[in-house]
Amino acid sequence: MNAEESIKSTPLCDKHVALGAKMVPFAGWNMPVQYAGILAEHNAVRTDCGVFDISHMGQFLVSGEGATEWLNGMFTNNLNKLADGMGQYSMMLNEKGGVIDDLIIYQVAKDNFFVVVNASMIDEDYAWLSARKPEGISLVNKSDAYVGLAVQGPNSEEVFAKMCPGVELPVRNGILQFQADGDACIVCRTGYTGENGFEFFCPAEQGVKWFEKSMASGAQPCGLGARDSLRLEMCYSLNGSDLSPEKTPLEAGLSWCCDLTKDFIGADVLRDQKAVGRPTALVAIEYTGKGAPPRHGYEVQLPDGTPLGQICSGVLSPSLGKGIAMLYVPAAHCKVGTEVNVIVRNKAVPAVIVKKPFLKK
Repeated sequence: MNAEESIKSTPLCDKHVALGAKMVPFAGWNMPVQYAGILAEHNAVRTDCGVFDISHMGQFLVSGEGATEWLNGMFTNNLNKLADGMGQYSMMLNEKGGVIDDLIIYQVAKDNFFVVVNASMIDEDYAWLSARKPEGISLVNKSDAYVGLAVQGPNSEEVFAKMCPGVELPVRNGILQFQADGDACIVCRTGYTGENGFEFFCPAEQGVKWFEKSMASGAQPCGLGARDSLRLEMCYSLNGSDLSPEKTPLEAGLSWCCDLTKDFIGADVLRDQKAVGRPTALVAIEYTGKGAPPRHGYEVQLPDGTPLGQICSGVLSPSLGKGIAMLYVPAAHCKVGTEVNVIVRNKAVPAVIVKKPFLKK
């Protein structure tokens, strides 16, 4: 099987093509990178409402007596703080404290969870959890059963009201299972853009219908390009770029979702790192001079030429009109206000470390 044959497509692929989307490979999937254009789609989400195909994301169902206790040993955040119908951002680490995946886990009911994982990590996450699952607990990979839509923007509540009349959105980070137009649906009050919004899951065979409903209700179709610029303006990390098995959540600035009062895989490493200090830190930098947009892999130096690191994620911010990026630097150089240079095509573009996020909402 060649690389092209191994690329997967979501149930919405033909619809994307019909709408004129430019398709690109992403995390093993054939996905729309843009329709009308990244700038227009970015601005639609910041000012109105956009809809993204997130059917490439994975969904696991976990249930059975003791599921909460087991998952608490697998994930960094504390599930005992969740009420029924609520979710939390969390991470799954290796024994060295590095990030395998970041995810959102929702407690549907006691010992009953809906887990959303990253597209490129579905198989690895499932294998990791399966190998450590106690007897009597059910772990089911339902990733192929759902189409997922991320509807995001200031007008997303009005869009949902038209999509699902009479159904009330859950509170932020909440989850609701309901019936609409003959389909068993799930809506989660979460997103990856920094805007008000929700993530909607429906049966895969009904995905085109609900995608069309979202557009008819006022959401503009948006691609991966806008999703990347939106999330980076908010300093939301991307697994595989900003998060990796070689870096801990403490280095990534995500200690807030790691409850070190409980035991989980990698917890001892994080406790030791907290005690002695993290070796590197994921910082945000923005251009102070003109230059081509910062990109993954570009070298960043101190003004005297001392190497600091390489960019993990970078983009020209549509909202700020300047280059923005995140990278790991030695902890001794992570102070806000530190001046740096981004090396773009052998030219030094001046930039500065700033407080996260780039866009203050």
